[in-house]
Amino acid sequence: MANERPKIKVPLEPIDMVAEIISSSFLILLIIYTFLVNKDLPDTIPTHFNFNGEADAYGSKHTMWLLPAIGLVMFIGFNILNRFPHLHNYMVNITEENALKNYRFSTRILRFVLLFVMVLFIYIQYTIVSHVNNNGVAFGSWFVPIILLVSLILPIFIFIQNRKMNK
Repeated sequence: MANERPKIKVPLEPIDMVAEIISSSFLILLIIYTFLVNKDLPDTIPTHFNFNGEADAYGSKHTMWLLPAIGLVMFIGFNILNRFPHLHNYMVNITEENALKNYRFSTRILRFVLLFVMVLFIYIQYTIVSHVNNNGVAFGSWFVPIILLVSLILPIFIFIQNRKMNK
């Protein structure tokens, strides 16, 4: 049960620090970029793209603030959640002996998921602005399959790594 799990502080390793620094930098970049481009955007911008990367829905330019807002909430939420790794879900029983390695793995997964989301949000924001400015940058037909592929491969990778780690 989660309440019986050891409560330990997971020390950050260099890769964890790098992931956190990059994620926070990307979040700041996303907010600054949105602030800088928002004033020059028309009142109506594309808000949805079809599978071929063509705009098929439009809305207010204020919707540009949705990704930075979601990114900020995720950043805060993931950082809070990483302070309580004993509350995460695990595929094994957590003991004093395996707590550190499982907690470290779990918190690292959250850090890299956050990093992936920040990169994705920056790309989406940049592509929307480029589409509005007719710079030729658009979502290609590769965008959705890549996102789906990563979304399928990541859990498989996590499952395999977890099994190896807890043998």
